Amino acid sequence: MTPSSLSQPDRRALLLGALGVGLSTAAPALARAAVRNVVLVHGAWADGSCWSDVIPRLQAKGFNVTAVQNPLTSLTDDVAATRRALALQDGPTVLVGHSWGGVPITEAGLDPKVAALVYVAARAPDADEDFNALAARYPTMPARAGVVTHDGYSWLTKDAFVRYFAGDVEPARALALHAVQQPIAANLFAGRTTVAAWREKPSFYAVSANDQTTNPDLERFLAKRMGATTIELPSSHVSMISHAQAIADLILKAAG
Repeated sequence: MTPSSLSQPDRRALLLGALGVGLSTAAPALARAAVRNVVLVHGAWADGSCWSDVIPRLQAKGFNVTAVQNPLTSLTDDVAATRRALALQDGPTVLVGHSWGGVPITEAGLDPKVAALVYVAARAPDADEDFNALAARYPTMPARAGVVTHDGYSWLTKDAFVRYFAGDVEPARALALHAVQQPIAANLFAGRTTVAAWREKPSFYAVSANDQTTNPDLERFLAKRMGATTIELPSSHVSMISHAQAIADLILKAAG
């Protein structure tokens, strides 16, 4: 059997096995290859502060952590912001995306510095896939009814944000998150990736079982399709806030 005839998960396993053999014979190389960097990419109707409960947990373990501030103006712009953050890393990096953030990490994740991908209740499109058509196969979740659009940008109403988007977050905290939500270009979700980095890199997925923004069954499908190491949390869409330790632990697992 040739490597090209293997499934994507098997090819990743073969690659990891080969790396493991090489590293085991050279301790200095292992030290140089250790993952010490994490880049976090937020999704729609959020900004980098949504990772504020995860960041100190990773820093306490000695990781260099960078939270990207996506402009949410187009897929191209968000990928560029992610690549700028990756360029600043000094070695192997775990690249993490929440919600829409899964799309730019899918495009940017082939960067040679990226050692693993982590998806948090995230979109994970295949190359040139119409993700909106894929999502339409699943029931629409309640948060979508709270999307309002003006002058080419969309955001979530306060009620939809607090009740559905961040439904298991303490209300005062949810209101603060709503106050800093970043409006998105109304056509943002139409962007398509040209590659699917999860086909080449070890991938991890955190499903939010109580998600009222992205259908949990869609999340389960995406995790299964990519052959991801998967956890499932009794969480709203923002598990990195309501289940910060579990998300931090998954990122640490991806870092090895």
